[in-house]
Amino acid sequence: MALTLAQYAEWLSEQDIPWPTPPAPDPLRAKPSLPRLDDVRAVMWNVYGTLLNIFQGELLFEHPQDFIMTVALDKTIHQFKMWNSMSRKPGQPSEYMREIYNRVLLEHRSVGSGGERHPEISSDKIWDGIIKKLFQKEYTFDAGFYGSLNEYAKKIAYFFHASMQGTAAYPGAAEAIRAVSAAGLNQGCIADGQHFTLVQLQRGVDEQESGLDLDELFGTGLAVISYDVRARKPSETIFRAALKALSQQGIEPAETLYVGSHLTRDIAPAKKLGMRTALFAGDRHSLSATAEQLKDANLRPDVLLTELPQIAQVIG
Repeated sequence: MALTLAQYAEWLSEQDIPWPTPPAPDPLRAKPSLPRLDDVRAVMWNVYGTLLNIFQGELLFEHPQDFIMTVALDKTIHQFKMWNSMSRKPGQPSEYMREIYNRVLLEHRSVGSGGERHPEISSDKIWDGIIKKLFQKEYTFDAGFYGSLNEYAKKIAYFFHASMQGTAAYPGAAEAIRAVSAAGLNQGCIADGQHFTLVQLQRGVDEQESGLDLDELFGTGLAVISYDVRARKPSETIFRAALKALSQQGIEPAETLYVGSHLTRDIAPAKKLGMRTALFAGDRHSLSATAEQLKDANLRPDVLLTELPQIAQVIG
């Protein structure tokens, strides 16, 4: 039977493959603001840059450093035995693969968004397109191990992104998630991400606390990822999808606390739709907020966290 994505990620971790690590968190000299919010019934988290530490605080499709992009492509070609089905052009395999990748990425960016101002791109669809080009040169893969073409593309996408950007849970992430659960509150996420984002988050919190099952702790329908709704923050589409799921459990926007690290992408749309907000200012790399912006009532959060476990003091 083919491995699930989570099983595949675990299998990869047991192989002798070097992986990049995110930069060490760089705390700011900031004073937390932790008012007690007794009326909050749900906490919704941003993932990359808030719960998960990652280079530049967000998932990238192209790395700004050419060397890292080249290494990620080289590793992907080697891991999935693609070279024999690629044209023998002069130069390194990664150079030709980068041409293919850029072309397919551009095609997906050019596709109509159906009116969505902030559409999301699906990483697995990019690799699905690349695989189909390789099929023209008799490319094959082990469906018994990887699954269908769709499942195979998802595993390649996971491998490629993990080779380009390492992730790790921020200090106290597991403790913060556990504290929300212990308080009896609903919780979930509203996050830009891909099909593998929750797998990366689960693996990250597992490193801090084994047995913390996000499938159990995140409420039904409350893990809202841009990949699924085809819209990225600050689009209201992704926030409205989460609010709809919360309303089905009788939770109003004003009873929901959204925790993010970007004022214009996280805090502003959440506040506009009536949610309470908390800004995570625990890492200079992921925080996007200026002193001038914090003076703006439309951007100023209700809570300022400098460490994730401080959420316990806010929700009681």
